Amino acid sequence: MTQLAETLRAGLAAVADPNRAPGMQAYMKSAMPYLGVSAVPLRQVCKAVFKDRSWPDSTAWQKDVLALWRGATHREERYAAIELSGVRAARAFQRMDALGMYEEMIVTGAWWDIVDWIAGHRLWAILENDRPAMRRTMLGWSRDPDMWKRRSAILCQLRARQKTDLDLLYACIEPSLDSKHFFLRKAIGWALRQYAWTDPEEVRRYVAANEDRLSGLSRREALKNIGKAAA
Repeated sequence: MTQLAETLRAGLAAVADPNRAPGMQAYMKSAMPYLGVSAVPLRQVCKAVFKDRSWPDSTAWQKDVLALWRGATHREERYAAIELSGVRAARAFQRMDALGMYEEMIVTGAWWDIVDWIAGHRLWAILENDRPAMRRTMLGWSRDPDMWKRRSAILCQLRARQKTDLDLLYACIEPSLDSKHFFLRKAIGWALRQYAWTDPEEVRRYVAANEDRLSGLSRREALKNIGKAAA
């Protein structure tokens, strides 16, 4: 165990409520056990443990993140690895050479609580910094056999708003339009719903144009906030 991991575990143990752990594990359907640390104290511990952390380069940063990720014995430690990947000192490292790390975390994490945060925050940061290369990669992921990589490609522009690349969004949705997977159908609706805050009429148009292929779940999610967005 690295010194960083040891310090983190001690911090998490200090704020854990073991009585909550079984319920958290059951809710998330997690094979990995929980300590019983909720979101707010988890972020407080991470902030304290990571506040003075810095790295000479991306390789050193990735080594620390992956050490926490791979060495995790409880799910909160994996959440902490995701937190470490997004600290201020790592902003300059959100580039294509970090994508392999995030791919490992997405594929081995393989559940919405992990995948969605990485896709919506970390992959978006890379897309902003290295758009041409990341765009090509997300188009590839959108057709990947791994369902979580497909979901990540669909969700990578959740925070884009006016910067949304519609051609990329629709191209990433297209291979999954006929999918029966709940998590892909949900992702399609969520991505469209987020963009509806920016351009509700465009989302309405897209849903109407693809009505025969969009699942009921995707349509409902996409149109959920149309009235609010147009108000």
